[in-house]
Amino acid sequence: MKKVLFFIILFVPIIVGAQTPYVSKVWVADNGDGTYKNPILYADYSDPDACRVGDDYYMVSSSFNCIPGLPILHSNDLVNWQVVGYALKKQTPESVYNRIQHGNGVWAPSIRFHNGEYYIYWGDPDFGLYMVKSKDPRGEWSQPVMVTNAKGLEDCCPLWDEDGNAYLSHGYVGSRIGSKSILGMFRLSADGIKTIGEDKIIYDGHEKNPTVEGTKLYKRNGYYYIFAPAGGVKPGWQLVLRSKNIWGPYEEKIVLAQGKTNVNGPHQGAWVDTKTGEDWFIHFQDVDAYGRIPHLEPMVWKNDWPVIGNDPDGDGCGQPVATYKKPNVGKTYPVETPVESDEFNSLDLGLQWQWHANPQAVWSYANLLKGSLRLYSVFTDSVKNLWDVPNLLLQKLPAREFTATTKVTFSPDKRYTGERVGFVMMGEDYAMLSIENTATGLKLNQIECLKANKGTAEKTNASETLQDGTVYLRIQVKEGAACKFFYSTDGKNFKSIGSSFTAKPGRWIGAKIGFVCQRPKWSNDGGWVDIDWFRVEK
Repeated sequence: MKKVLFFIILFVPIIVGAQTPYVSKVWVADNGDGTYKNPILYADYSDPDACRVGDDYYMVSSSFNCIPGLPILHSNDLVNWQVVGYALKKQTPESVYNRIQHGNGVWAPSIRFHNGEYYIYWGDPDFGLYMVKSKDPRGEWSQPVMVTNAKGLEDCCPLWDEDGNAYLSHGYVGSRIGSKSILGMFRLSADGIKTIGEDKIIYDGHEKNPTVEGTKLYKRNGYYYIFAPAGGVKPGWQLVLRSKNIWGPYEEKIVLAQGKTNVNGPHQGAWVDTKTGEDWFIHFQDVDAYGRIPHLEPMVWKNDWPVIGNDPDGDGCGQPVATYKKPNVGKTYPVETPVESDEFNSLDLGLQWQWHANPQAVWSYANLLKGSLRLYSVFTDSVKNLWDVPNLLLQKLPAREFTATTKVTFSPDKRYTGERVGFVMMGEDYAMLSIENTATGLKLNQIECLKANKGTAEKTNASETLQDGTVYLRIQVKEGAACKFFYSTDGKNFKSIGSSFTAKPGRWIGAKIGFVCQRPKWSNDGGWVDIDWFRVEK
């Protein structure tokens, strides 16, 4: 167990400020020669939207039921990104989101800068359209404001026009209201906190662009533009609508599709520019267990239509690029990637981690004296498997192939058996290494659960007896999200255990990796696990 001295804790702000940027050992988009490769993030930042303010780009993405929500990513060059915070501490109504709500919550946000403040809008398909704002995107954000109380709306985006009017575009959720493939528009109050008047349908995509959604609203050269994905998440394309009148009628054009590439469903994202006059587009690609990963495409305007990516036949509909020259932002910035590994030496939980439901204070403790994160066991009543457990602490998969290793010390409550800690690869199917307190001592189990979302019971593939609660656990991920499991008692010699497993996505999210600590009965206290570190390597 590593030790953290008091004077180190005292001067953490100074040390952190002097640190060099974090660079992943498993995925870096910057090629280091003035070019980049796609995806720019091999992680599940779905439905990305971004805006530029000066030299700074800020990006948000869907977070669904995961909390903290609305991750804020920052870049200076559109290639190198870091997570700098979250705009949503807890989801409302808390009485609902304190429980697992797979696939619900934050859908397809948009971020805009207006009158010195950053605004983020998103749809919760079961409650309405929401907004938060902040003068500092790295700092505190306001409490969520419900802009429209209406079930079945999604994917909203504001526009403040030059004449002082404001508008909010959005899509419709067929599973909630029985109608989709159409887009709507509200008038928006000047302060952005409420819609005005009636909702109006402004575009019908049933004939040519079914499942149109994900609106992003812009104005350029007298045209109003709605960038919107259509055709479905995996096989779809990027549609752009334009009109001289905000209410339409809108012309339509497909400006990005898969073409002859292996990038399926390239769509839904953000048009941004550079100070040097270039235009770029960020979109996602759905790659199953790895989630919806962001790509960056060059973009040009021809006859007041955007052309995105590479357009080899000149028809105005581009296809994704694999590598390309980096955006010209006027400066050169260092290579940087989102943080994955964690030594747990901070009072605050690392920004790579999210809970699966609104967290409770008694779920975790930053044990700075030991330099570890302590997860307390949580009583989970009447659950069939981990699908219904809220205190899952997880992070996104960071690359196509990687190895994640952790050192844990499990200290169960000796009054009863069945308490356990798990190092888990979580999705609609899941598998994990679990240390359980049994009647005959501690057991290390390799467990899998197929179709967990259907209530299937767990299956134990292999077990080993442990002499004490300190163990090194490892999950190795190869091409196609194929997982193998290992353990060690000395941190040097790792043994394979159990069966191989293919990770599966969750509900609208990719698979995630992390921890859970449970107990099977209610009591006035329980055991815990100390997580010494978590490291991602090749």
